[in-house]
Amino acid sequence: MREYLIEEKEFSYVKKGEGEPMVLLHGLFGTLSNWTHVVEHFSKKGYCVYIPLLPIYEGKTLDKVHTSVEGLTDFVTHFLEAKQLKKVHMVGNSLGGHIALVYALKHGDNLKSMCLTGSSGLFEAGLGSTFPRRQDRKYVKERVEYTFYDPRTATKALVDEVFAIINNRLKALRIIHIARNAQRTNLRDQLPNISTPTCLIWGLNDNITPPYVAHEFHKLLPNAKLYFIDECGHAPMMEQPQRFNEVLENFLKQL
Repeated sequence: MREYLIEEKEFSYVKKGEGEPMVLLHGLFGTLSNWTHVVEHFSKKGYCVYIPLLPIYEGKTLDKVHTSVEGLTDFVTHFLEAKQLKKVHMVGNSLGGHIALVYALKHGDNLKSMCLTGSSGLFEAGLGSTFPRRQDRKYVKERVEYTFYDPRTATKALVDEVFAIINNRLKALRIIHIARNAQRTNLRDQLPNISTPTCLIWGLNDNITPPYVAHEFHKLLPNAKLYFIDECGHAPMMEQPQRFNEVLENFLKQL
């Protein structure tokens, strides 16, 4: 995905394809490569796909703008306004789904659809709220593997990246702040106010946001459809990309 990365003063983002805007939001430890299969598929299906790099690791302070769900949502809002993106299809994984939900509460009229996969916002048992053994690479590897149904999905490159992030003191502190803020930003009471057509795509073997979380989202969101993918953990677009793309494409065709 790096070959499609556009670097500007305010934003770094991927853009590929032509057509209706689709915005992909990564999670707390997310990278551009998480969305490779989604970008390749939908950029050929009449969508202009964007991935803004969320400023999770930027800055030298623990400011609210970059260490809260609300602040990151404001960043995404600013990105969409700067790029003049209207009637967007927004897809979010984990923390990215949480941001999508807050955006829908504030700017639902600018969303044509929303897709949540392994989203936080109700409950999440993640890696980020504390790092008691952050210098133990074996422990970090086990925690990254825990994210997936098939531990082989946690490649050495992915483990190395997470290990490097959490062993940078400031980055680790920022992650802890965001994770704790996400836990406090529970949206249960506000979800019934979201009318955006929503596709819930969940790994049936998700350990981070288990299937009962998906059922709760389905119950609370008034215009949602729920789909489970078997033999799949917290990041279906990485672990079962063909099935993920198929489900999302069918959902979008029904709009």
